[in-house]
Amino acid sequence: MTRVLLVGAGGVGRRHVQVLAGLDGVELTGVVDPIPAAAEALAAERGVPAYAGIEQALDRGSPDAVYVCVPPFAHGEPERAALDRGLPIFVEKPVGLDLSTAEDIGRRVEKADVVTATGYHWRCLDVLPRAQALLAERPAVSASGCWLDKRPPVAWWARTERSGGQVVEQLTHVLDLARALLGEAEEVYAAGARLAHPGPDWGDIDDATAATVRFTSGAVATFSATSLLAARHRASLTTFSPGLALELSEAGLTSQDGDGQQEHPTGEDPRVTVDREFIEAVRGQRPATRTPYLDALESHRLACALAQSAREGRAVRLGSGSGAAG
Repeated sequence: MTRVLLVGAGGVGRRHVQVLAGLDGVELTGVVDPIPAAAEALAAERGVPAYAGIEQALDRGSPDAVYVCVPPFAHGEPERAALDRGLPIFVEKPVGLDLSTAEDIGRRVEKADVVTATGYHWRCLDVLPRAQALLAERPAVSASGCWLDKRPPVAWWARTERSGGQVVEQLTHVLDLARALLGEAEEVYAAGARLAHPGPDWGDIDDATAATVRFTSGAVATFSATSLLAARHRASLTTFSPGLALELSEAGLTSQDGDGQQEHPTGEDPRVTVDREFIEAVRGQRPATRTPYLDALESHRLACALAQSAREGRAVRLGSGSGAAG
C-alpha cells in the first residue's frame, strides 16, 4: 500500500485524488488546506482526517509521498516540510510564484535525492515520443504555441502577486512542451497588453501576451496567450520543419508532410499517466518520472523570463541552469 498525503483541496487537488483512488494500492492519509471548510469537505468525502497544517498531517498520517497542489503563491512550506523528512513529492505547476522559492526547493530536491514529479502532464502524452522521433529526423526551424482561454474562476488568479500571471500559470504547459521538442531557450522577448480595468476585482495581470523565443538549437518560436475569451479556444504547440508540420495538444498529434495529414489521438489521459508513473516511481517500479522537479524548474525559469521581459520591456537571456532574474 502506498500512502499519500494531499496538500491543497482545490479543484486540481480533487482531480488528483480522484485519479489516485482509481489506482491499485494507493491510500489517502489526509487532506491539508489552510481553509478548514475546503480541507474538511474533501476529507469527509474520502473518509480521512483534515488538517490545517502539514507538520501535523505528516506526524499523524506517516505518508509515503506528498502531493503539493497549491496555488503559485503557496509553494515553499509544503515542499520543504516533505523534503526535510526525505519524502517523495509531486508538485503541481507552476512550481512557484517566482524563481527564488522554486530555486530553493530545487536545491533541497538535489540534496534529498528523492523521487519527484510535477504537474507538467503534457510530457506524458503518449504521442510525444512519435513527435520527438519525427523531429530527430527533421529538426524544427520554428514553432508557434498558444494558450487562448477564459479566466479561471478563482480570485487569486487575476493578481500577479498571487498567480504570477497567465504566462507563468497556464502558458507554462506549452513552454514545457516546447523545451521537450526544441531544447533549451537562450533568449526571450515578450510584450503584454491590458484593457482598462472595469473594477478592482479585475486584477492586474496582462490580458494578452505575445512573445518570441530563440532556442540554443537555432530554432525560433512565437507564443501567445489571452484570458479574455468565453471558453478555451486553443492550447497547443505547432512545429515547422523542412517538409513537416506537427501540432500537439492534449487531444493528440497532427502531422502533415508531402503524403498528406495524419491524426494521432492520445490514448491514456496524460493527467492519469503522470500520477500513475509517480506512484510507480515511489514504489521503485520505474527509475524516475518523466516530469521531475529539476526539469520542471527549467520550464519555470523560461516562463519567469517571459514574464520579466513583458514587465520590463526588454529582451531577457537565460543562462544554463541559472535562469533569468526573478
